[in-house]
Amino acid sequence: MFFDPLYFLFLLPGILLAAWAQMRVMSAYHAASRISASSGLSGAEAAQVLLHSAGIDRVRIETTPRMLSDHYSPTEKALRLSPEVYHGRNLAALGIAAHEAGHALQDAQGYAPLVVRNLMVPLASFGSSAAWIIIVLGFALHLAGLIYIGIAAFSLTVLFQLVNLPVEFDASRRARQQLLAAGLIHPAEEAEVARVLNAAALTYVAATLTAILTLLYFLVRAGAFQRR
Repeated sequence: MFFDPLYFLFLLPGILLAAWAQMRVMSAYHAASRISASSGLSGAEAAQVLLHSAGIDRVRIETTPRMLSDHYSPTEKALRLSPEVYHGRNLAALGIAAHEAGHALQDAQGYAPLVVRNLMVPLASFGSSAAWIIIVLGFALHLAGLIYIGIAAFSLTVLFQLVNLPVEFDASRRARQQLLAAGLIHPAEEAEVARVLNAAALTYVAATLTAILTLLYFLVRAGAFQRR
């Protein structure tokens, strides 16, 4: 299994899509970051407006040090924005901040896919960390049962990625709608915001595809598709 060319062959489509998605993200982000938002608001200010308009007053808006590390923590009720987004007064900053605010809106409304995703986080974390160890041990010891236990564990990671897709797509949809409804962007600015959010969505698609292809590789190596 180690240094298996078949593994890289399986993952090649996911790797290529991930690389293309990352280039799209950086290109769209840098282009939109050069366009000042007509509202003149920063990303943090825009997020605050959207949260307040939705009646959400208990979510903290904080900075996080790394670029494009923006996220919403449902357990801590904290919306964390990178410095470029927190302080930025451009369309990229507003789009990303609104996307994370969209997650806070999902949380407040009990959006079902987000609830499921949050419940799956510890299971997916276990699956991604333990699966490889279990599977490698299974192959080393020639224990088919152990291999399939590892595959089942990794399946939790795949399921998490699949559940995560509608969560991210919905947050982006909410971001565009809320920005327009609140008058924080003009209709002419929506296309640039959408370009940033759509490029970011591709990274989640790439992660999901890579997880599915990895699962298929494990199944092929385990002989799951061989005729008995």
